[in-house]
Amino acid sequence: MRFHWFLPTTGDGHHVRPATTTVAAGTAADRPATLGYLTQVAGAAEASGFDAVLTPVGAGCMDPLVVCGAVAARTERLRLLVAFRPGFTLPTLLAQQAQTFQEISGGRLLLNVVTGGDPLEQRAYGDFLDHDARYTRTGEFLSVLRRTWEGGPFDHEGEHYRVEGGGLAKPLADVPEIYFGGASPAAERVAAAQADVYLMWGEPPAMVGERIARMRRLAAEAGRELRFGIRLHVIARDTSEEAWACARRLLDGMDPERIAAAQARFARMDSVGQSRMAGLHGGSADALEISPNLWAGVGLVREGAGTALVGSYAEVSERIRGYASLGLSEFILSGWPHLEEAWRVGDFVLPRLTAPVPVP
Repeated sequence: MRFHWFLPTTGDGHHVRPATTTVAAGTAADRPATLGYLTQVAGAAEASGFDAVLTPVGAGCMDPLVVCGAVAARTERLRLLVAFRPGFTLPTLLAQQAQTFQEISGGRLLLNVVTGGDPLEQRAYGDFLDHDARYTRTGEFLSVLRRTWEGGPFDHEGEHYRVEGGGLAKPLADVPEIYFGGASPAAERVAAAQADVYLMWGEPPAMVGERIARMRRLAAEAGRELRFGIRLHVIARDTSEEAWACARRLLDGMDPERIAAAQARFARMDSVGQSRMAGLHGGSADALEISPNLWAGVGLVREGAGTALVGSYAEVSERIRGYASLGLSEFILSGWPHLEEAWRVGDFVLPRLTAPVPVP
């Protein structure tokens, strides 16, 4: 198992906050997303034993490639999982940027493909493709990106990109792993053909197991194998009672008007994954424990990953082991505030998961 943390580039605090969107009035971050603060979070993650940090992409957060270049200069071992939007830059340019990042960071770049799920946000950037067309473009983007890393020259003429004499001056020796999420059939086809790690948001184990089985079949049909990862928040304490009290405090900090506004935005999105997250709670603050120790309250106000593992350190560790038994090997975790929770999870959860399991 590999464990990663999250950089809160919209700001941080003691309440659940959006990850990528412009924050509504009256919900300003307790801790703004300054380079100094993000470096503290990254340093805590590095010292706590996390392998990498995920940096999100969206209209309401800082540019991830710029942020991660700065954070890389202030860390030593930590890898940077940089989210990017295919179609917002050329694959040939991203190939060059990745090569530069690898050279200056000592090979610490990972890439997270985010095709986009909010049509209004996409159009605000100048992108007017519909859902399935965006994934068609993503597949072509990744194909050209990988070909560019191999060196050149090469030509390509496709539906979305045309390249003549492309390729890096020298092949990229340290090719970044590509992480890819998406729950629609169009997304799954691209992931099976192009991804190294297929990412899911935190659904109940039965739903996750079904998706892993389907993606394994699709990847095998493409002559490939995938690794699998999951994105979860964590609320872990000495006792289960303490952890659930923290979850209730987070819920108490969600104003009903804020919940309604967030749910209205999620409903207009064409993201299948976001629809699946919303279906776990139905917009209601009742009955939010949807599976043992899996709490859907986060998704009432936060886009994307909307569930948290809640419980004692032993309980949370056991649930993670349960997900691992389904075939998951990559876990991207987070919690509020991200600085303190990086230390807490690193001190009390990761050691339970990285220590050898006693043989009976």
